[in-house]
Amino acid sequence: MLTQTHPAAPAYRIDGTHLRKTLTETYEDSSGDTLDLRRRAVTILKDALDKGRASILERVEDQKGGYATARALAKVTDEVVSALWDFTLTHVYRARNPTEGERLALLAVGGYGRGELAPYSDLDLLFLRAWKETSHSESVIEFILYTLWDLGLKVGHASRTVDETIKYAKGDHTIMTAVLEHRLIAGDTELAQNLEDRLNHDGLKSHAFDFVAAKLEERDQRHVKSGTTRYVVEPNVKEGKGGLRDLHTLYWIAQYQAKHLAGGAGKDAPNTSDVLDLILTEKEHRIFMRAFDFLWKVRIIMHAAAGRGEERLTFDLQPEVARRMGFIDREGEPNVERFMRRYFVVAKEVGALTRIFCTKLETQQAKPFARLSSLIQSGIMNLTRADHPGFTITNGRLSVNSADIFQKSPVAMFMLFKMADRLELDLHPDAFTAIARNLDLVTPSLRRNPEAARLFLDLLVRGKDPYRTLSMMSETGLLGRYIPEFGRIVAQTQFNMYHAYTVDEHTLRAVDIIHGIDTGRFTEDHPLSSVIMPQITDKESLYLAMLLHDTGKGNELGQEIGGEIAARKACERLGVEDWKTDQVAWLVRHHLVLSDYAQKRDVSDPDTVASFAHIVETPERLRLLLILTVADIRAVGPGVWNAWKGQLMRDLFDATESAFRGGRGPDAVARVREDLQLRAHERRRTLSENNDDIAAWLETMDESYLFSFTPEEVKSHAALVFSAFDLAPAVALRIDTLRNATAFSITAEDRTGLFADLARCFANLGGNVVGAQVFTSSNGRALDVFYVQDATGKPFAHDDLARQKHARTALEAAARGKLPEPLTWKSAFSARTAAFAIAPTVVFDDDSNANVTIIEVSGRDRPGLLADIVEVMARSHIDIASAHIDCYGERAVDAFYVADHYRKAQLAGGLKQTLKKQLLAVLDKPAHAPKRNLARARASLAR
Repeated sequence: MLTQTHPAAPAYRIDGTHLRKTLTETYEDSSGDTLDLRRRAVTILKDALDKGRASILERVEDQKGGYATARALAKVTDEVVSALWDFTLTHVYRARNPTEGERLALLAVGGYGRGELAPYSDLDLLFLRAWKETSHSESVIEFILYTLWDLGLKVGHASRTVDETIKYAKGDHTIMTAVLEHRLIAGDTELAQNLEDRLNHDGLKSHAFDFVAAKLEERDQRHVKSGTTRYVVEPNVKEGKGGLRDLHTLYWIAQYQAKHLAGGAGKDAPNTSDVLDLILTEKEHRIFMRAFDFLWKVRIIMHAAAGRGEERLTFDLQPEVARRMGFIDREGEPNVERFMRRYFVVAKEVGALTRIFCTKLETQQAKPFARLSSLIQSGIMNLTRADHPGFTITNGRLSVNSADIFQKSPVAMFMLFKMADRLELDLHPDAFTAIARNLDLVTPSLRRNPEAARLFLDLLVRGKDPYRTLSMMSETGLLGRYIPEFGRIVAQTQFNMYHAYTVDEHTLRAVDIIHGIDTGRFTEDHPLSSVIMPQITDKESLYLAMLLHDTGKGNELGQEIGGEIAARKACERLGVEDWKTDQVAWLVRHHLVLSDYAQKRDVSDPDTVASFAHIVETPERLRLLLILTVADIRAVGPGVWNAWKGQLMRDLFDATESAFRGGRGPDAVARVREDLQLRAHERRRTLSENNDDIAAWLETMDESYLFSFTPEEVKSHAALVFSAFDLAPAVALRIDTLRNATAFSITAEDRTGLFADLARCFANLGGNVVGAQVFTSSNGRALDVFYVQDATGKPFAHDDLARQKHARTALEAAARGKLPEPLTWKSAFSARTAAFAIAPTVVFDDDSNANVTIIEVSGRDRPGLLADIVEVMARSHIDIASAHIDCYGERAVDAFYVADHYRKAQLAGGLKQTLKKQLLAVLDKPAHAPKRNLARARASLAR
């Protein structure tokens, strides 16, 4: 297919002659029974295949090219398959003088036909017949297939005549693609040549346009299925955007074009490498080969490490693949993150090649692409003013007359993107190439050019579609070159399960979410942000802070401090006013503060609100920080944002806003407490609705309870409490679709260890607690609410009424101190987290609240973790006032407001030391043992 690397000869090479001799000897020693012959053949062939593969794979890490390894694996397989063919046709089902109906050829098609195999690739075979199926050909095919299956190979196969093959290929572009790559393994050469001739003259004669169009449509559908961005942190190396299949698509099109342009000339058709050279420059061809070789090596090592045909570069495989690829830690960046950065750079290069390739095909009219007519194009240019005389619209995309225009005016690069945004046009690959080749024009002088800064900030803050435009700018390399702080996070990954995208992709998605809030796209999802957005007086600070908020990731000073320093440098170069620079830097430094306070602290606690208000200082910063936080969390990945997080943030926002209205000063906490009491009084009045029983019950509950639930939930809790006979435990549950969990509400007489027993009960039932809230009335009645999922991440017992009933009974018993027998279960999530080396932490905070100690614990998430933690506290006679359960991918981060049961006060120093030691032991329990001995890597703490 392409120019190969030339590895050293493998230590073991299959000797085809010797292999056939051994098979003949075993035939002569056998009884002639077909099953016996197959068993004997499998033993001999498997030994040869295993040794041949092992010899190749043990050296793939030692500078051997990925593509060369794929070719070597295919060659080893050729030897085994062809030897099996000869054995079958010579000894098992021999036809001494084959009739027309007994003529057969065995062809490799698809990837195997290309001569490329990964360790666990499918073997695609075509049994080519001269005539209809006969008992002889059927017996031969069956014997070969069963033997290959017994060898442990996955075989895709078809048995057809030449006419049938051409007919099916013409009607199905997938079959055409596979047949296009056919290669004779063994058998009738005349049959194989007949197929080649027919394919060149009939199959390729008049379908080139349709074939190209179909392959590109197939590629687009594949991208939609596997994810529309190439920057997902667990990419599909084979099928994903920027992966091997994208390069294969270019190859298929080039190969089809080579044969088609030759006019069915058969052997005179130009080879694929020649066609690639016609479409790609020498440099682009080198990039193609480098990417192809890299991706093949990654895929082969993935298969070998996983022991199966795994195509996704999952977290548990990434450290092992990085190690085998030869990556090492450097300058504070772990080897796994360096490897993944390289992967995404390659994926980006594949995207650029695809763009160039498709455009050149379009220019050659190899596919009837949708085009704007010259009249329409000129009409657009007449109706709008070109931002530069060197810009033009070509085939519906913005292009340049000459790359030299940037030499004369580097600022024109920003004008080009400004015009693309204004007209909502994509960039023509010629424009992409022109910018990429002139990035050296982005000098310190251009970075301080006022006109360039004006154009850039206009795109960022006031553009029609900043995500699309900035993404194109990043693809060309201009964004990272112009804002070096952003350039340092391009293709950067964080080795944890919390983030779904690379840092730069996450950042641009976050900018897009702010733009969506700004333009009214998220009024239903984010009502508060949508309301306060028009009140913001300085949107430029908001957009800049979002663009720069993660530029401190990987910095030795830490994410927040490093980000603040980077933001100041960027703003200073852009000529941003000093006060605005301070605002941007503050937002970057504190962009995690609101989420930390909302999710890890009691937002109904006056001390919490006053402390947060002291950090934020002004209502404008509060509004900016809320929108920044919403966009940041939502852009992390699908499912990370939920209504519960939104409610916590709205409660903190409302309380802090009320504190600001009361003014600042030494009595801030008292004013916040007074405001909360007033709001609580109003909430009690509204919720009771003239119901004396509910009113009396609400008077026994703390303010924190009143702000934690909707009116409907409060009413259901009241009904649950009233239903409990003679203070007996009572349980209710509902499916919380917003949290994707089952919400269990349990009321019982409070006692030491109650929360721990309930948490252990869920663990024993096979439930995973993803959230919990703890409340105790003034008359000693506990109300605990747990949000629980099953092992698959779905609401616990969501479709099993019997299991729901059993859970209610078990929880009522647990509230009385009787636990159910533990259920043996294993979470698939736990197996995936085994790749992460996670250091547990335990932190005590006595400063945030004078009456309680806040314990924040962090460690590997696993089934039963919450139960283990709170059981440690129960044994130490510690009362839990509130619990705040959260998870960031593989890492659980829980906060507990606790007090000494006997002293009713903060924990003493000696108790803290004992408790810390016990909690660390619980948090540092060994991970689920992986099935294979794979490397591990330190989990990133970056958020």
